[in-house]
Amino acid sequence: MTADDSFDRLNDDDYPAYTMGRAAEMLGTTQGFLRAVGEARLITPLRSTGGHRRYSRYQLRIAARARELVDHGTPVEAACRIVILEDQLEEAQRINAEHQRRAAGTPTAVS
Repeated sequence: MTADDSFDRLNDDDYPAYTMGRAAEMLGTTQGFLRAVGEARLITPLRSTGGHRRYSRYQLRIAARARELVDHGTPVEAACRIVILEDQLEEAQRINAEHQRRAAGTPTAVS
């Protein structure tokens, strides 16, 4: 593995770069909160070879949104359902916009 490969992984939103302790610290929450959103199936951390939970930046953004809702009084399970629905809505809107561009004959960007 080259230094460029390591740098590319750090720029990857899906690369599980953060330990549970670091993730909780970054979110200003507890490890228990991260376990709770995991149990509610909002995020599923990857496991290191030693069995430790690892989180990606994408997962931390999702957990941060759930924490925002919880901080405003929403129960954890409900907050997780809301975040999942928001994510599904965003994806549906993206797909709809893509279909509209295709129907209009506008070239789409390559992902």
